Amino acid sequence: MKIAVDAMGGDNAPAEIVKGAVEAARSGIADVLLVGNELQVQAELARHPKLHNLSIVHASEVIEMDEPPATALRKKKNSSIMVATRLVKDGEAGGLVSAGSTGAQVSAALLGLGRIPGIQRPAIATVLPTLRGGKLMLDVGANTDCKPQNLLQFALMGSIYANRVMGISDPKIGLLNIGTEINKGNELTQAAYELLAAAPINFIGNYEARDIPSGEADVIVCDGFVGNSILKFGEGLIISLFSMLQAEMAGSMRTRLGAALMLPGFKSIKKKLEYEEYGGAPLLGVQGVSIICHGSSKAKAITNAVRLAVQCRTNRFADQLYDVMNLEEVKDE
Repeated sequence: MKIAVDAMGGDNAPAEIVKGAVEAARSGIADVLLVGNELQVQAELARHPKLHNLSIVHASEVIEMDEPPATALRKKKNSSIMVATRLVKDGEAGGLVSAGSTGAQVSAALLGLGRIPGIQRPAIATVLPTLRGGKLMLDVGANTDCKPQNLLQFALMGSIYANRVMGISDPKIGLLNIGTEINKGNELTQAAYELLAAAPINFIGNYEARDIPSGEADVIVCDGFVGNSILKFGEGLIISLFSMLQAEMAGSMRTRLGAALMLPGFKSIKKKLEYEEYGGAPLLGVQGVSIICHGSSKAKAITNAVRLAVQCRTNRFADQLYDVMNLEEVKDE
């Protein structure tokens, strides 16, 4: 399987992107198409051993993080994200990976791949580390304003993804809210509650943010504004906690000795909490595989994102979602 990797997207492009793509190809995860400025990409590839299953697809333009997505896509039709998306649309790649502008990637997917019939809005789904393993939360940034029907569709997509890609049998779906009581929340969550309760999913009711780390819910549904805020708060909290631990461990001789003994445990916990372990977040609801990576992604995250793209394609997630949404449309009629 070939996966297109946007070599020019992200804070650490193209060096770390190329490095991660090389590792993915070297490990046999997938054949990789590196999309970007040929001269720049070739210069980075010169630092690595030559691989037969890695090639360059030239793209002369780059969409910067601060550019308005819609305007940039119209003006830069040969940008790396647009070229990578076209490779998926034309069947030359089974999926794409990018750490560039999230807005540009979502817009490119909508324009180039199109929505799955029946899906009103795509959603970005990310895996959160919990005491019971990785759990899914969506939307985390594609839609800041939502309607109840959107949250219902997020729940359906999340349920299918958790089952097909994450291997969770009959995933539990929780609606993120400020309380567990049925009548809690704003107009959006109260209306969405009724829809989710009547849907063919394993809905467990309202779910508070403080319960996310426990991992009781396999899929947490919310609008993109709330989801993105929680995601970024979690990232900042993890960084702050480990900074405080490092400061404390560098204190007295006693704490340094204790830290040395506990170091393996700290490393294990840090590994479970790092976003790089999960690679990226799939954009659910479009006709193809598009994996959105953190803007500061380094090589390890890109390698794992390529692996995730292969998983999504192999498990035919988009195809199954297409079938389910068609059934839902028939039911509505």
